[in-house]
Amino acid sequence: MDNFSKYLTYSEEDLKWKLVCTNAGSTKIQSGIVYPPNMNNHPQVYRSVATGRTLREYSLIYITKGRGKFYSQGQEYTVIPGTIIILFPGIKHAYQPDIETGWDEYWVGFKGEYIDSLSDEGIIKSLKPIYYIGLHNIILSHFQSIFDRINKQKPCYQMRTATNIMMLLADIISYDRNIEQSNHIDDLVEKIKFLFEQNIYRSLELEEIAEQLRLSSSYLCEVFKSYTGMTPYQYFLHLKVNKAKEFLEIGELSIKEIAYKLAFEDQYYFSRLFKKKTGVPPSKWTIYHYDNFSK
Repeated sequence: MDNFSKYLTYSEEDLKWKLVCTNAGSTKIQSGIVYPPNMNNHPQVYRSVATGRTLREYSLIYITKGRGKFYSQGQEYTVIPGTIIILFPGIKHAYQPDIETGWDEYWVGFKGEYIDSLSDEGIIKSLKPIYYIGLHNIILSHFQSIFDRINKQKPCYQMRTATNIMMLLADIISYDRNIEQSNHIDDLVEKIKFLFEQNIYRSLELEEIAEQLRLSSSYLCEVFKSYTGMTPYQYFLHLKVNKAKEFLEIGELSIKEIAYKLAFEDQYYFSRLFKKKTGVPPSKWTIYHYDNFSK
């Protein structure tokens, strides 16, 4: 990556676009270097980034390598590769890389009615200044497009740069929402598993779980299978067979009692299912388990 920074001017005509770029750049901070390096290359207001500063515009920073810390509004955040930091005007903040790792940073500053409206509508929030989106080439390509435009400064470059910033923000929000959706589905699958485990000693239909979670059974089945590779019914049987193995190894219950305890319709169905899942009938499981796992 190239180390460079540029601080820009803009006109009243540029402001009609509702978004202008104020600065942009990229820096590779080597380990052992005091942050920020080359402090005198930046205007005074930007220099105290490590100790605390307040800006008059928004700024967006993308960390692609290394680790560090970000501080804002009494909160401390860990910065790792793939972290986006959004700075808000009037909000004091500080950040710096760990001295042991340094980091690679890309940034762009901007202001205007467009970004103010995103903040007013809660699409971006000063109480959520960190986005852990991961490493994405499309994010770097947006930064590269911004850098190219501000270096060449062709006619209407501010308007074109504003469009790149809008696209950059849209992709960041999209990645973040996909992660939130993924986390939601993770939680849903864990809830289904929990309900199965809590009801292992009875028959339980998927419709009953769907009703508890207020979702359709077809949706639950689709989500669960996509995450586990098994249908909910197959997973429930898997739990029951594993529990049956435990009872057989303890040796206190007969096969008939185990089948009854785990809510199978009869011991013969249980025995057939057990053999299908394990390769051996329940009557021989203890010997099989001892021969294969206890040596």
